[in-house]
Amino acid sequence: MKKIDAHAHVGYFGSWCDVGVTAEEMVAAMRQYDIEKSIVSYPDNDVTLAALDGWPTQFCGLAWMDPNKGERAVADFAGLADRKAGVSGLKLHPLFNAYTANDPVVFPLIEEARKRGLPVFIHSGHPPFSLPWSIGQLAELYPDVRFVMIHMGHGHGVYIQAAIDVAAKHDNIWLENSGMPMHTKIREAYSRVGSDRIFWGSDAPFHHYAVEILRTEVSGLSESQLEDVFYNNVKKFMGW
Repeated sequence: MKKIDAHAHVGYFGSWCDVGVTAEEMVAAMRQYDIEKSIVSYPDNDVTLAALDGWPTQFCGLAWMDPNKGERAVADFAGLADRKAGVSGLKLHPLFNAYTANDPVVFPLIEEARKRGLPVFIHSGHPPFSLPWSIGQLAELYPDVRFVMIHMGHGHGVYIQAAIDVAAKHDNIWLENSGMPMHTKIREAYSRVGSDRIFWGSDAPFHHYAVEILRTEVSGLSESQLEDVFYNNVKKFMGW
């Protein structure tokens, strides 16, 4: 079954993570697991741009921006979006960059994404920075911006349920399922949030493709429903 990876990273993450993957290594893994395209990001956007330049068919890039940098972040995001082989969305990581998802410091970047019609991919699941409820408040403030709640609550059952509940209340929130351990919640999200509003992702190199694929495959969805999660939904969302 062909796939589009809605959330992955090129580059190396040090400290406690000590994981990394080059663009070349990721392309080889994509061939192995029938992944047509990967949406990638990295804290240093030059790494993402290099992947886009080297593998324009295989990669779609997100601009990883730190809203704590204020006007500079907005200007940098605009420049990345204007680039000929530019990025196709905004990546926010409240945990990594230490801000809450609904903090006013985020608003200027969201305004820029709204002006450009670009989606916002935002990490979820870790208190106090990236709780689903805070992302829901952000989505409520910007009903005409499309938000992707990465990890759909991540590793805690309470936050996973909250991600589904919040997305069900806001039609401008989509869910991405990488690193989320509860296979049954994929089927619940498909049913409750919407058949076109949940994406498969790997979160490579933090998680293994085989594990992330299998979790979705055993979620209880039919073959046609799996095709939606693995491929159709994100393709439609990104306008490909």
